[in-house]
Amino acid sequence: MKIKLRKHKKTPKTNVSPETLTDKGKFAIVESYKAARTNIMFSLSASDKKMFAVTSYSKGEGKSTVSSNLAISFSKMENKVLLIDCDLRRPNLHNIFKLENTSGLSNVIGKMKTFEETVQREVLPNLDVIVSGSVPPNPSELLCSSSFNQLIKSVENDYDYIIFDTPPIGVVADALLLKDLIAGYVIVARERRTTHGDVQNLLDGIKLADSKVLGMVEVGCTHSGKKGRKGYYYYYYQYYY
Repeated sequence: MKIKLRKHKKTPKTNVSPETLTDKGKFAIVESYKAARTNIMFSLSASDKKMFAVTSYSKGEGKSTVSSNLAISFSKMENKVLLIDCDLRRPNLHNIFKLENTSGLSNVIGKMKTFEETVQREVLPNLDVIVSGSVPPNPSELLCSSSFNQLIKSVENDYDYIIFDTPPIGVVADALLLKDLIAGYVIVARERRTTHGDVQNLLDGIKLADSKVLGMVEVGCTHSGKKGRKGYYYYYYQYYY
């Protein structure tokens, strides 16, 4: 399964809310994520696990944006969703959702905070978020610890879906530490940046970990303005509500 998210013409950087996007632009983004959601749900139907991880090969490919919008898309189906930032080296989700509380996963695993003190309820309807928390000196050890496994086991029955935003596999192997908890991985590839070799290395790493790929989301896709001619457009990353 591979979903391509088409680009839209470059928009000047502003602090405007998502509602100010043109109807056409917003509609294309929303429909793309609906298509991705549907395909992921089909992939999950073969598993008894409703948890999956979103990863990429290298940083800056749009992984956190995709995981955030997928979480929003799943929550809009009246599913109770928990989105967890597992990138303990490079926190992202607290900026994406503009959350003031930066205590999160590392603080819970390190037993400095409880889950209830760090989970941010109803960030959007049906969507809870737990950010990565303080940057620890031992992120890999935390993600493969018994404390992390116990945390997930204690909350998994409270949610219809749990989505993990994980570090790029080409940078560190932290994402693969989740393989026993999840149904599989959704790969994010960015056109003109992610190479065929990067994708192959991702697939090989996931296969070697004895896990599977649920699908791929390609962002920053070229768009043909005229027949037989390709134009390169900027993909406007935006979180829809």
